[in-house]
Amino acid sequence: MTIWREWLEHPEKLWIHRASFQIHFWVGMVATLYMFLMSISGSVIVYRNQLSPRFSVEWLVDLHANLLFGNIGRFVNGIGASSLALLCLTGAVIWWPGINHWRRGLKVNWKAHFGRINWDLHSALGFWCFPFLAVWGISGIYFCFPGFFDALYDVDPEGRIVIPILSWLSDLHFGRFNGFTRVLWAVAGLVPATLSFTGFFLCCRRVIFKKDDKHRNHEA
Repeated sequence: MTIWREWLEHPEKLWIHRASFQIHFWVGMVATLYMFLMSISGSVIVYRNQLSPRFSVEWLVDLHANLLFGNIGRFVNGIGASSLALLCLTGAVIWWPGINHWRRGLKVNWKAHFGRINWDLHSALGFWCFPFLAVWGISGIYFCFPGFFDALYDVDPEGRIVIPILSWLSDLHFGRFNGFTRVLWAVAGLVPATLSFTGFFLCCRRVIFKKDDKHRNHEA
């Protein structure tokens, strides 16, 4: 069987699938609280201009941008954004279940047991919201490590193409286009929090509950 055919029919047998799963599993486990915090704060500050007359949201903006720790927090935030981009990449690899089962990753079976609902929700949200997640990861890296993007000016020294692209990337991070996109970004901004919850549950189930099952089987 060729690699391409094996990827189409049995992707779980390929090393890249197994490696991607391990990376996704452990990075997701470590970054759970960070992703949840960035998700909630990012969703709220979409409307910071509307909220500022009544509430001081500057600390929330500082939390989202610098984790309230200045340059050190901005660096940690860059690591977090890189982790999000890595989770998107590995998630895209492990999402593919094979040509015969790919449709099951697009929907949630709400009649299933709680564990299955979590799996379906994690998979479906990751698929349908992938563009948002990828943009937030890449733009987050740009905000925290702008020097990494300087190489683009080697191709476009005058910045006629690079500057509009980077400006557009910045606007995409916050949905700064119109009222509809602000609503959409605020709602979609809660997706990483949901993925954090479902992912953490799945990790705990795999690590803790699986060990408990093995222990009970051993005692039996």
